[in-house]
Amino acid sequence: MCTFIALLHSIVLTSERRVIMEDLRKLAEELGYREPRTLVSTGNLVFEADEMRPHEVEEQLEEAFEEKFGKHVDIIVRSDCTWMALCSANPFKDGAGDQVIVRVNRLPIDPDKVEALKPLLAEGQRMKLVGCDLWIDFHGKPSQSKLLSALTTKRMGVGTMRNWNTVRGLFDMVL
Repeated sequence: MCTFIALLHSIVLTSERRVIMEDLRKLAEELGYREPRTLVSTGNLVFEADEMRPHEVEEQLEEAFEEKFGKHVDIIVRSDCTWMALCSANPFKDGAGDQVIVRVNRLPIDPDKVEALKPLLAEGQRMKLVGCDLWIDFHGKPSQSKLLSALTTKRMGVGTMRNWNTVRGLFDMVL
């Protein structure tokens, strides 16, 4: 048995409807995953499953999500071991938990694309590519940074962002 962490890119189905976490847990149970639990209402799911590759779990979850809710949503899955590695790799642990963001990616980001983001960094902001994931210390509210709007799927590939507080919360759920 293995523990997995699934991060949904979006839980917004329409402008009037979002997926509630109870529905997400039920979906996981319908797929045969065990002990599904969620963290905050932004599409963070932790569960137990038989030994599988994260990519296989992503495919299962994405297909089931689209079938159940009528919309495709990119879902990034990490095993407990790779989640622990992601947590320990944070290069900005001295930053504020709500201002340090990691963009968790399905595939590695081309380093040239990261380089192209550097002119968007404001004073005090830091950015570092660690493995497949891009860490950013926004040194202020991420929503007020020009950089945030540049971190799109079209530009960076399939991925989703979580702040350091959420990453640590998921870490605690895995333990």
